[in-house]
Formats: sequence, structure tokens, C-alpha cells
Amino acid sequence: MPVCYTPSTVDELLPVAGIRLGAVAARIKNWQRNDVLMIECAPGTTAAAVFTQNRFCAAPVLVDREHLAWQQQHGKSLRAVVINAGNANAGTGASGLSDARRTCREAAALLGCAPEEVLVCSTGVIMEPLPIDRLLASLPEAHRRCGEADGADTAAWLTAAQAIMTTDTVHKAASAQVMIDGVPVSITGIAKGAGMIHPNMATMLGFIATDMPVAASLWQSLLREVADVSFNAVTIDGDTSTNDTLIAMATGQAKVSLLAECSDPRLPTFKKALLDVAVRLAQAIARDGEGATKFITVRVEGGRNVEECRQVALKVAHSPLVKTAFFASDPNLGRIVCAIGNAAPPDLDTSRVRLWLDDVAVIVDGGRASSYTEEAGQRVMRQEEITVRIDLGLGGGVTATVWTCDFSHDYVSINADYRS
Repeated sequence: MPVCYTPSTVDELLPVAGIRLGAVAARIKNWQRNDVLMIECAPGTTAAAVFTQNRFCAAPVLVDREHLAWQQQHGKSLRAVVINAGNANAGTGASGLSDARRTCREAAALLGCAPEEVLVCSTGVIMEPLPIDRLLASLPEAHRRCGEADGADTAAWLTAAQAIMTTDTVHKAASAQVMIDGVPVSITGIAKGAGMIHPNMATMLGFIATDMPVAASLWQSLLREVADVSFNAVTIDGDTSTNDTLIAMATGQAKVSLLAECSDPRLPTFKKALLDVAVRLAQAIARDGEGATKFITVRVEGGRNVEECRQVALKVAHSPLVKTAFFASDPNLGRIVCAIGNAAPPDLDTSRVRLWLDDVAVIVDGGRASSYTEEAGQRVMRQEEITVRIDLGLGGGVTATVWTCDFSHDYVSINADYRS
């Protein structure tokens, strides 16, 4: 079970009009569970997405970028997303691209739409050929199940979240609802991820749906903004995956007028709910870090801009020395000081730096706080949830927050045994 995390139940998830879900067992990796998911979207659904910046990106990422560009150019909508777990279809060359495109064609034939209106995502082992015949053979059944379980079936969301898991120990799902013009607008999302996670776009795989009508141009910019302070604020091990993808789907089924401008007074309310779902999914990933025993928030303030704060927060959050100290409940806080110094700007005045573990002052004016004791530090380090707060003293009123976890013996074991 992830650190201090209770997975969402069926009763906590909300339906999204215009979304239908079908999960099936294709035995991509010979798991005895569902490993293929089809998300069917109502005609008119607007798509937005952010992808990995890894240069060795997977075939589905390349195909999805092409298809989203085609949708925008031709004014077409997103009709489906097909996701498989157990195989990343990455590092697979021309055959991998062919498999991704063939999956889109087969799904499109079932839906009666263009292949470019279908997106495809994969997660799992890299550089292994995708068992395409098994995947394609599962699509008709996935499509049939979509017809049985529409967006009003919240149990389908739970099943969908479970189908996309790999080394995850639990499913990750979240919902929010707000009133827009007197009409309830729903947002529900699912995600997967536990290892090979470092923010450089979004998350490992994430899918967020809403019935709010949102213009394509605003939807894309809004998703990127939300991703930067949610999924991009998570790091487990400093490795950005080849497959990282976050797709947002706006079905437009809610009976309200189109959200199209940044100046729309309804935008802050909708954005807050969208961010709430994204943050809960992102934090669930950090809490479920492979072998994690502690959930750690690193908050850096006092930089001249957000990027200065962010770089320091990230350095502390994915330092193996810092993370192993947290696992051992060892207040070896010189490791945090070292990480700050490695990432801080060259003109940092260390005499102005301050550091806290929760409410315990550790560094004041660049040196050990006179009130600090080893016992107080160890008390905090033993907790399952810990906040590291750093003030760089550079005068800015900005803050950056990153979520991470510790490194345990199990992290090594999980990754050593991953392909077996």
C-alpha cells in the first residue's frame, strides 16, 4: 500500500458524460488481469496532450503527436484512446511504429472514424516487440465493453485505472465537480506510475476527462499549465520515461457555453477543479514510488523566480543520498545542504539560507540553528509524511513544490526483478 494513501473507491469517482470505457485481458505480459483499455469519446471531444521530452520516445508518442496535429489541422475530434500495459513499444523501430498505427486503424474501424482520431499509449518493458496480434484480438471485446459501461458507470473508471498499472501497487483515480453557470461539471482522471519517474512533461500515463466544453487552443495551454504544477512536480528516481503521456479529453456534454478565452470569468473555478484532480493523481504516484516508505514534500521559497526554486527542489528531491537518509530515518542533514549548494545559483549568499524539517528549524543564517537537536530531527525523519522547507534568501516571493519519496531496499529489488 502506498505511503499514507487510500485509493479512490467507486463511490468517490464521478461519471463523465461522453466517455465510455472498456478494459480486457489481452495477456500482453501473460498477466492474469486486464491489461488493455479502450476509452471511447463522444463525437466532438476536444483533446489536449503533453508528452515525454525523452529523445528516445516510444512509437505511440510519435504517432499521437502526428494524430493530434492532424485533428487540429482538419478540425476533427478525438474518438478513442487505446492503452496497453506490459509492453512499452519503445526502442522498437519501424515495426513499433507500424504496430502503433495498425492499432489505431483497427480501433477506428470499430468506431467508424478516421485512424487519426484515435490515440494509442503503451507502458511496460522497453525494447521488447509488442505482441500486436494479442492486442488487436482484444479490441473488439474492449469496444463491446465500452457499449456496456458508459461514463455513468463509475465502476468502469475503477476497472480502467487498474488495467493500466504495471509496477503500481494500487490504482490511481480522482474526481472533482464544480458548478458552472448553475450546471454541475465533472472531472475524472486516472494515472499510472511508480518508477522511472522524473518530471519533464507530465506523468507516466495519465488520462483526464471532463464534460466541460473547452476550445482546443485554451485546452492545450490549460493542460500544460496544470501539468507543470502537478505531474511535473513529481520525481521518484530522476529518470524520464520514453512513454510519458498525459491526455485530457473535453467531451462538451455539459449544458454550458464554450470555455474559449483566458479572460472568461468561469475559468478560475474550472481550473481549480482540474488542478485538484491532477495534483491528487500526481501525489498518488509519489506515494506509490517503488519501494517507498515515506512521502516527502520539498518546498523551496525565496528565489528570484520560480525556476531557481524549482531547480533546488528537484535536486533535493531526487538526490539518492537524501532519499536513502530519509529511508533510514537518519537526520544526516548535511546531505540536504549539499544538494542545495549543487543546484543553487552561483551568487547564492549561504548566510541567508534557512532550512526546516516540518516545524523544526535546522539551518538559520547559513548555519545550524541553535535550537536544533538530533532528537528533534530524528522525530521528524521517522514520520511517514515529511515536509522539507528551504528559504534561499534571494528576496523573491515565489515558491516551487516537488513531491517525492524515499529510496528503500525494495526499490532495487523491484527494478532488478522487473523483467522476470
